[in-house]
Amino acid sequence: MLNLERLRTLDALARHGSVSGAAGGLHVTTSAVSQQMAKLEREVGQPLLAKHGRGVRLTDAGRILADHAARIISQVELAQADVEAQRGRAVGELRIGAFPTAMRGLLPQTLVSLRTDHPELRVQVREKEPEESMAAVVRGDLDMALAIDWHNKRMPVPAELTRMHLLDDAADIAVPRDHPLAGRTQISLAEFAGDDWISWNEGQFCHEWLVFTLRGTGVEPRVTHIAEEHHTQLAFVEAGLGVCVTPRLGRGPVPPGVRLLPVSDTVRRHVYAVWRADADRRPSIRAAAEALEEAAAAVRDTP
Repeated sequence: MLNLERLRTLDALARHGSVSGAAGGLHVTTSAVSQQMAKLEREVGQPLLAKHGRGVRLTDAGRILADHAARIISQVELAQADVEAQRGRAVGELRIGAFPTAMRGLLPQTLVSLRTDHPELRVQVREKEPEESMAAVVRGDLDMALAIDWHNKRMPVPAELTRMHLLDDAADIAVPRDHPLAGRTQISLAEFAGDDWISWNEGQFCHEWLVFTLRGTGVEPRVTHIAEEHHTQLAFVEAGLGVCVTPRLGRGPVPPGVRLLPVSDTVRRHVYAVWRADADRRPSIRAAAEALEEAAAAVRDTP
């Protein structure tokens, strides 16, 4: 029997036209794409890819199977949507991926609302970085994902996903309380040219955004410490080890030795939910979208 995840890989290859393009669209490595295709070729018993210059192209068999793959993937989503719609209410299982601050700032209220209003719906949540969770939605491993991008650096969303904006999340600069700028009511990023920075893991979208943004102000960032969690970053700031960007969503208590400074050029993140367009009719997706909108409205209304 053909494996659905491998058919998704073939579909991505057909749509993007290259292994690297498929890997980017699925948010996986090129090696993972090649491995999936090798397994699929063994399943069907004939080559699906052929070398073409420095890249690859689909064989005749590959094009035929890719056409079927696109229809199969769409039909799986439509079948699930129709089964749910026939019952007329949100039932079954819904799998959501969310980045850490959304887990704290949006998901608790969302899950309580869903449990109250849709008791037959079983929601499972997994903490993942936006790139990971979006790729999992494309593959079908998750039904919905919460993701972010920044006001000056957008994250590409695969064409087969529906995107719903939830809120704009402002961010401040956290500095030690004895920092020379700690008494300011507003600052510019360019004023931190001489500071050490505490950032997210290298390769993550937020780390790339920070480097990109600071260089745009004429500052070559001196990233000295890497920490995944915002609370860890703030602990380093309190110890006088550097400064960091700290978004407001899900931030929680700020250590007493830290001062938060608003940025004059308004640093903000766009927070949004995504799901496969084929699943748009599923009552569980619509119920989760409504609950997320309510939770996001509560965050926006909080002073």
